[in-house]
Amino acid sequence: MSTIEKSIEVNVPVQTAYNQWTQFEEFPRFMEGVKQVKQIDDTHLYWKADIGGKEQEWQANITEQVPDKRIAWKSQGGASNAGVVTFHRLSDLKSKVMLQLEYEPQGIVEQAGDAVGVVTRRIEGDLERFKSYIESRGQETGAWRGTVKH
Repeated sequence: MSTIEKSIEVNVPVQTAYNQWTQFEEFPRFMEGVKQVKQIDDTHLYWKADIGGKEQEWQANITEQVPDKRIAWKSQGGASNAGVVTFHRLSDLKSKVMLQLEYEPQGIVEQAGDAVGVVTRRIEGDLERFKSYIESRGQETGAWRGTVKH
């Protein structure tokens, strides 16, 4: 398993950043390689993404969700990954989004890409695009304020 930890400061309130992140079906707008995310119910997501030049599909289970604080998940089948994204208030108008991702590179192409930092750069780019996306809008496209505890 490989682990990546990255963070970014965004110029929106923590609630706005969190609310936007709960709009999983919007992920293809700022996540490179993500073709589709479909929310099946409160705790299950279907993903389709291009990973290492190969289209992959998997489900992810949200294992914990606390409004304005954290969202944790674990994949089932397909691309093996798990992680947590946390949200931190820096001021009334600024917050920090921190992402921790564990994943298992599959096959020689993914392993080689992992070795040279391709996934790390992709995550950094995704966070930068999230920052641009939410700051340019100034408000979230929706929100889910429920709590999930497992």
